[in-house]
Amino acid sequence: MTDNTLQGKRFFKIALISMLVGLLGGFLASLTYIFPDFLKEYQGLSRLRPIHVSYVMFWIIIGAVGGIYYGVAKLSGKPPQKNIAKVQMGLVILALVGIFYSYLAGDFGGREYWEFNPIWALPIALAWLLFLVNFVNMARTIKKWPVYVWMWMTGIVFFFLIFMENYLWIFPYFRENFVTDMTIQWKVAGSIVGAINQMTYGVAFFLMDRITGNDSTKVGSSKLAFAVYFLGLFNLMFNWGHHVYPLPTESYVRVIGYAVSMTEWILLIRIFYNWKKDIKEVQAYKHFFPYRFIAASNFWVLINLTIACFMSIPVLNIYVHGTHFIVAHSMGTTIGINTMILLAAAFMIFMPKVDGDHLPPNRNLRISFWLVQISLMVLFMALNIAGLIKGFWLNSEHQEPFSLMMSNLHGYFVTFVIAGTFLLIGLYYIVATLFKYSLKKES
Repeated sequence: MTDNTLQGKRFFKIALISMLVGLLGGFLASLTYIFPDFLKEYQGLSRLRPIHVSYVMFWIIIGAVGGIYYGVAKLSGKPPQKNIAKVQMGLVILALVGIFYSYLAGDFGGREYWEFNPIWALPIALAWLLFLVNFVNMARTIKKWPVYVWMWMTGIVFFFLIFMENYLWIFPYFRENFVTDMTIQWKVAGSIVGAINQMTYGVAFFLMDRITGNDSTKVGSSKLAFAVYFLGLFNLMFNWGHHVYPLPTESYVRVIGYAVSMTEWILLIRIFYNWKKDIKEVQAYKHFFPYRFIAASNFWVLINLTIACFMSIPVLNIYVHGTHFIVAHSMGTTIGINTMILLAAAFMIFMPKVDGDHLPPNRNLRISFWLVQISLMVLFMALNIAGLIKGFWLNSEHQEPFSLMMSNLHGYFVTFVIAGTFLLIGLYYIVATLFKYSLKKES
C-alpha cells in the first residue's frame, strides 16, 4: 500500500537535521558570551551566529513544508507528485549544504537571517515554486477547504513574494538609499515571520482536529479560526511596524501592525483554550505528546503576547530595541511557539501506534519535555533581564564604561549558557527519539 505521506515525512527529517545544526551553532555561539576568545582565531561568533539563525529558521520553514505535505495528503488522499517533490528536496539539500559551506568559508553577502552568499537563494526560490505547484495540485482535490488549507496557501504564496522582496537590495536603486534599504530589510524580517506563522499555525489547527478524532473539522471550520486567518493575512502585511521604530516612517503603520498582531494572538489563545476544554482525557492521552506540545505552544503564545504588549509602547521600545530583550522575544516565538507546534506534528507523524493509539509515553521523553520547557523559560528570563539592563545603560545620561556594564551582565550570560545547554540536551534527545521512531515505521 502506497504511503501518501512519505514525502512529508522525508521533509520533516531534513527539517529535524537542520534544527540540530542550528541548535549546535547557537550553543557554540553562546559560549563566546562567557569565553570571549572561544574560536576567536576562526571568527567564531561571526560565523556561528548566522549558522544558528539560518538553520533554526530553515527548521521552521522546512518543518512547515513537511507538516503541510503530510496534512494535505491526509485531507486529499493524494500524494505529492513524486518527481517534483524529489527535485524540490534535492534543491533544498543543495541550498543547506551550500549555505553551510558559505558560512564556514566566510563567504557572506546577504542580510539578516539570510547572511549567506545570495547565490544560494536561487535553489531555495526554485524549490519553493515546486512546492507551490505540488500543493495546488493536491489541494484542488479537497472539496471544502478547512481554514488551515487557506492558511497554508496564503503562507506559501506570501513567503515566496517576501523572499523575493528580501533580495531587492541586489539592485543599486534600493541599495544606495539607506532609509529605503533598511525599511525593506526590516519590513521583510517582520512580514516573512507572518507568512511562516500562517503555515505553522495552520499545522497546529490541523493537528487539533486530528487529535479531536473522527476526521473532525471543528477547529478548521470555526469562525474564530477564520478570524485568525484573516487577521494573520493582514498581520503578515503590516506587523513589521515595530521593526522600523528608529526609521522616519508613519506612526500609524506601527500602531495598526501591533494592534492586529495582539488581536491575532488573543484569538489564538482563545482557540487553544476552547479546544483544550472540549478535549476528553482519553483523546489527550491517545495523542500524549502532540497534545502536550500544542499546550506548551499555547503557554508561550501567552508569554510572548505579554512581552510584545510592552514592546509596543514606544517609550519602552526605546529601552529594548537592539538588546538581548529582542533576542529573548525572538527565541520565545521561534522555540516556544513554532518549534512546539512542529514537534507536536513530528510526534503525530513518527510516533508508533498500537491499534490506532500512540504508544504510552516513556519516562525519558516526559523528562525531556519538561527539561525543554523549564530551561527555555530560564534562558528567556536571563536574556530579558540582560536586555533591560543594557537598554537602561544605552539611554543613561551618565554611562558607566561599556566593559563595566558587560561585566555586570556576566552572571546572566552564565545562566543563559547553562540553560541553553540543558535546552540542547532536551531537544537532542527528543529529536533522536523521533528519528528512532521514524526508522521503525519504515522497517
